[in-house]
Amino acid sequence: MAEVLVYVDHVDGAVRKPTLELLTLARRVGEPVAVALGAGAEATAAVLAEHGAVKVLTADAPEFADYLVVPKVDALQAAYDAVSPAAVLVPVSAEGKEIAARLAVRIGSGIITDAVDLEAGDEGPVATQAAFAASFTTKSRVSKGTPVITVKPNSAPVEAAPAAGAVEALAVTFGALATGTKVVSRTPRESTGRPELTEAAIVVSGGRGVNGAENFAIIEDLADSLGAAVGASRAAVDAGWYPHSNQVGQTGKSVSPQLYIASGISGAIQHRAGMQTSKTIVAINKDAEAPIFDLVDYGVVGDLFEVVPQLTGEIKARKG
Repeated sequence: MAEVLVYVDHVDGAVRKPTLELLTLARRVGEPVAVALGAGAEATAAVLAEHGAVKVLTADAPEFADYLVVPKVDALQAAYDAVSPAAVLVPVSAEGKEIAARLAVRIGSGIITDAVDLEAGDEGPVATQAAFAASFTTKSRVSKGTPVITVKPNSAPVEAAPAAGAVEALAVTFGALATGTKVVSRTPRESTGRPELTEAAIVVSGGRGVNGAENFAIIEDLADSLGAAVGASRAAVDAGWYPHSNQVGQTGKSVSPQLYIASGISGAIQHRAGMQTSKTIVAINKDAEAPIFDLVDYGVVGDLFEVVPQLTGEIKARKG
């Protein structure tokens, strides 16, 4: 069976959930070969093997931490040259998309971005994407070269499938451009204790109807009762009520959780583009004609200041 390269997103050896989802998808089209780079790369091997990686290629060098993107592209190209894979899978993130695009240009291959599913086809892997603000679903395949595919978080279940996970050192030669952009400082992101927005299984978002930064506390309370991430519409972010890092939409982050709860969000096309692939969508809005109700699974017509606290209270009561 052909091998499929999977780029590993990890923090000091702790593998992030989207990578484990990629291993599930990779097994549908071949044998997963994971590529782990940077500090803690070898420490990823056990969990990667547990989830189906037949081989783990590792490399560590100062360039991965000290410079942006290009050293990682150099390493992924080295892995591509060593393996000659049937496909290359990369988790969707700002960095992941850049790595995938640069690799596709280097190897002369087509690229598919923001896939939400993957299946084997007679002429290569077939990816499912949501198009035109998720109004349409498309199935695509790369017709030239080795497919490079970025996949959105929460697109596949995390499934244990023990494999050999043999660790092999990856020889990497860095090109002249690898040291072109140097990282001069880092500031740790302040932890909220909530899941990462793009990876969360549940997202609770607030919009213009929240009517003020101080009122986002009720959105956060509901999110915390569910173990969810907090999102915001562009209107709420532009008003300064919530950080831009939490914006869901075409100019923010795209999410695809199991459950998405939209409170006080009208459902403009910009917002829908970032959340319409959610598995189950619930909307709370006092305007029965709001566009958001056109795509929801469950809709509540009511004042969010009455509905959301009652919902939070009921959830807390059931959890005991």
